[in-house]
Parts: sequence; structure tokens; C-alpha cells
Amino acid sequence: MKKLGSMLNGAQRALKLSRYVAIGAAAVLAFSHDALAADAKIPVVAAENFYGDVVQQLGGDRVDVTSILSNPDQDPHLFEASPKTARALQHASLVVYNGADYDPWMAKLLAASKGTNRTTIVAAELTGKKGGDNPHLWYDPATMPKVARAVSAALVAADPAHKSAYDANLAKFLDSLKPIDARVADLHGRYAGVPVTATEPVFGYMSDAVGLSMRNLRFQLATMNDTEASATDIAAFERDLREKRVRVLIYNSQATEALTKRMLKLAQQSKVPTMSVTETEPAGKTYQTWMLTQLDALSTALASSGDAGGANAAAASGAKGKTP
Repeated sequence: MKKLGSMLNGAQRALKLSRYVAIGAAAVLAFSHDALAADAKIPVVAAENFYGDVVQQLGGDRVDVTSILSNPDQDPHLFEASPKTARALQHASLVVYNGADYDPWMAKLLAASKGTNRTTIVAAELTGKKGGDNPHLWYDPATMPKVARAVSAALVAADPAHKSAYDANLAKFLDSLKPIDARVADLHGRYAGVPVTATEPVFGYMSDAVGLSMRNLRFQLATMNDTEASATDIAAFERDLREKRVRVLIYNSQATEALTKRMLKLAQQSKVPTMSVTETEPAGKTYQTWMLTQLDALSTALASSGDAGGANAAAASGAKGKTP
């Protein structure tokens, strides 16, 4: 009996030990799950890579960003969404896109997606723009601070444990935009009122911020909307280039329609300085360096076209023949 009792005591101790092991294993598993959850990155989808870049700067290693439009050699207007794009959206916790009919496929994909608990940030809604307005909002110096604040708030809401890091990243990002504002102010002081033209209104908000006098707007809208410019508007554009009524031609290097190429060639023949802009952030650049590079290119083009005083005189003399 004593031996039997000893065996029973041993069995009880073994059972108790196995329970402790099981409880310990469960605790380890629970801790591991919590650790994984704490280390999990926030999945983000940005329709355009410059918004994706901003999210990456604000989120750091806490975000996993997928940018849909990221090739500066392709025309964004020709983009067609794929099943891969739809899948990325389905798993995204945060989505950022432009709006104002620039990326209408995003609204359609989001409506069809089954993703829940998803935060969506639309730049057009933050800036009060709608369909029919110039959709190239990222060239407006006032846009990115608004987008950045909205993104930072969304990241904090999704991951409050790292609020201090997100706050610090936001402050750093906003500070990094100051050189852009300073460059715009400098160009405004030197070239406000100078007449320029463009094949599309891609750079429109930035040229407005600099204070340039933009000509041939109807032609630009026709190009952007893939409609045919009128013979009168084409003739006015050509006259501006031949007679050097404008100091710079700004052209979208991602949209290379025959008429755009024709105006670019005419500008080169007439020795009107040209400046290339893109709708997609180039590889190897941040949003900030991209904007500064384009402003440097504008400065170079304006400087090579003559001093601001001469340009202003040309603007005044050509006022009678100014076209919308």
C-alpha cells in the first residue's frame, strides 16, 4: 500500500508539473503573439509614390508602404488597376490617394474592396478641391503639410504606443519643407509676373505660388483631358513661342502626345528655354528633393531667358494679345 501511495503521489506531481509546463507554454505563446502584434507594421497603400514617400517618412519602420503609381517614365493617365492592386487595398489599414478625378480607379477599387477598419485620406478633400479643378495637388506648397498631419493622426490612432515617434517624425517632416517655401519666396521676389506657358497644368499650382503669369490655359486643359485643342488655341500657343512672348515653356515629360512634341520642338527652334516636369516622383529622390530640383530647373530656365525686368516688359507689351 505504501508503494502504491508513493506511486500515486508521483503521478500527481507529474500531472501538476505537466500543468505548469502547459501553462508556461501558453504564456510563452501568448507573449510571443503580443510581441509579434507589437512589432507588426501598419500596411499602407498610396495611389501615388510621392504620397507613399511622405507616409514612409512619417511612419519609419512602423509602416509597410505600397505605392501604386511609381514609374516616372509612364503616363499616369493611362494606368489600369490590376488584381494585385485590389489585393493590396484589401489588406491596407491606411490608404492615401489624390482625388479630384486624378485617380478615379481608386474610389472604384475601394468601393469593391472588403477591407474593414480602414482609414482613407484623400488629398483633394483636405485641400477643398473637386473634379474639374487642377488635380496636380502635390505641386501646391500648401498640400503636403495637410496630408502629413492627416497621415500622422491616422498612424497615431492605429498605433498609439508609438505616438511620440510619430509626433517627432511629423515635426521633422514639416521642418524639411521650409527650404521649399524659401525657394518659392525667392523666385517670387525675382520673377513674379513673368509670362510663361505649359503644355499641361501639371506645374500650375507651383507656378502660381511663384507668381508667374501662365498663358494658354485652354490648350493645357485640352491636353490634360485628352481632348482636341481648338485651332485658335493652338495658333495662340505657337505665336507665343515664335514671338517669344513667354520666357519659359514647361512641359510634362510623361505625356508625349504629338502636339506636345510639336510645341516643345517649336520652343527649341525659337530659343525659348524649356523645363521638364513629371507627375511621378523620380527614383532616388524624396518629395522634398524632387520639389527643390524642379524649382532649381525653373530658376535656371527663367535666368537663361533674361532678367525679370525684361520679362516683365515683354509681359506688358504682350498684354493686348494675352490668351486665357
